[in-house]
Amino acid sequence: MKISCSLVATITGTRSVRHDPGSWSDYNQGGRQHEGRTTACIKALGLHDKGYSPGAQRPGGIRIAHTPDNTDPVSANLKESPANRYDAGKSLRSGIPLEAHAELAAGAEREDALVILAQQDKSRLPELIPLRYGRMSRTPFTFLRGAAAVMASDLAGTARSDLRVELCGDAHLGNFRWYHAPDRKLVFDLNDFDETLPGPFEWDVKRLAASIAVTARANGFSGKETRDTTRSAMRNYRKFIAETSEFGPLDLHYYRFESKEALEDIEAHGKKHREWKEEVLEKATRKNSLQALDKLTRIVDGRRVIADDPPLILRVDEEISASKSGTIGAFFQRYRESLPLNRRILIDRFSMVDIARKVVGVGSVGTRCLIVLLEAGDGTPLFLQYKQAVPSVLEPYLGKSEFEQAGQRVVEGQRLIQATSDIFLGWSRWQDKDKAPVDFYFRQLWDGKGKIDVEELGPNRLVAYAGICGKTLAFAHARSGDAMMIRGYIGDDSTFDDILVTFADQYADITEQDHARLCEAIDDGAIEVMSDI
Repeated sequence: MKISCSLVATITGTRSVRHDPGSWSDYNQGGRQHEGRTTACIKALGLHDKGYSPGAQRPGGIRIAHTPDNTDPVSANLKESPANRYDAGKSLRSGIPLEAHAELAAGAEREDALVILAQQDKSRLPELIPLRYGRMSRTPFTFLRGAAAVMASDLAGTARSDLRVELCGDAHLGNFRWYHAPDRKLVFDLNDFDETLPGPFEWDVKRLAASIAVTARANGFSGKETRDTTRSAMRNYRKFIAETSEFGPLDLHYYRFESKEALEDIEAHGKKHREWKEEVLEKATRKNSLQALDKLTRIVDGRRVIADDPPLILRVDEEISASKSGTIGAFFQRYRESLPLNRRILIDRFSMVDIARKVVGVGSVGTRCLIVLLEAGDGTPLFLQYKQAVPSVLEPYLGKSEFEQAGQRVVEGQRLIQATSDIFLGWSRWQDKDKAPVDFYFRQLWDGKGKIDVEELGPNRLVAYAGICGKTLAFAHARSGDAMMIRGYIGDDSTFDDILVTFADQYADITEQDHARLCEAIDDGAIEVMSDI
């Protein structure tokens, strides 16, 4: 079937509509007129300007409506026939062959990982930086978790399909978990969106593949076991991209990966996993604001407060809190205004009781993160977490977010990626002592959050878990992207799986080397660390 240039251009973003001055649309007006139409589009695909960001924007992150054929984030004409979109994706291989995705820049061409991490330190709370490096130094996997900026730099030097989706931006194994949907059913999905940004689908896939290989090696797997584990996820990603490509838009919108289905997928690898999976879900079910109240608070002078646990949890000084009560109130009001009306009515039933700073994650350590205890009139507790949002580590390579407010970028990205999201998801902006803006996003602290410690899994269990993560990522990409065109590009056989396994093996080598260099720098006294084990 002959593929029209307009279709390829529309789906990959090569149309010269609503582009900012200095974008790569200049190329579109030049020599491609003298070339074959499809070939020209493919060439243009390879010349995508790193600063390009589709769609105009108004102050405050408000979107201006796009033209019908330039939707966001995927820039795809999903109204085209499935056959045309499949063939359009397949045709892109002549410009960016699948084999190119196994390649990595190395040696002198690669930016120093420790330099990238040090640059991030400049915007973080200095007293927490040693804790960040302490957590990153534990294993190659914890290093990978904290080094999203490093991998973004590495991916920028690789072949790029520019089949756009809303990227998670940090789709490693540890960022998949269970949580409560608004109807209180447990679902399994991606759960961290600090780095979300529109971009090429394979960047998420590569990060997932690399995290699997790194984890498997750290867990003592053989080379074959490691490759088999990575292949399990890649095979499932390809399989469910194909499956979602056949979904109708409404079927895809309503689909969610519920706990029962996830458990069945795990159990398919052996009945012996039943006890393990049921234990994980039981823990997730119990994890809510009532449990947080029991674990994180105490009674002082007749009132409930968040318990100090330095350096991980530090209560906000009462004098500071009192002196800034008006400012805090305005900050919370801005968050309230980001919620839909029905959620505003709900949050208005609660009053703020206490605030504390809480250290979370690995890559996030050093950014501001606070927890707030609220209570309803009848004593019902609600714990919210508000976490600092900074520009995505992908932005230097994929262009700035269309949202001026970084917290809004995280929230809007999360809503695009997840099948269903936290009812209290919202954003606000604070001003620091120098009147500089500090963006935050809000979510519930514990709401059925359940995760698996992947560093404790043997081969059989990690294969099963990696498989459901691959499946989950496929559905996430299908929600914002064109699954049919991605299917056409990656094909229906195992070629793509094998290529990503090769990439993952190479990147695991790089990660182990970077982790070893960090440990050497710590041993030499060049980097200070703090342990919280």
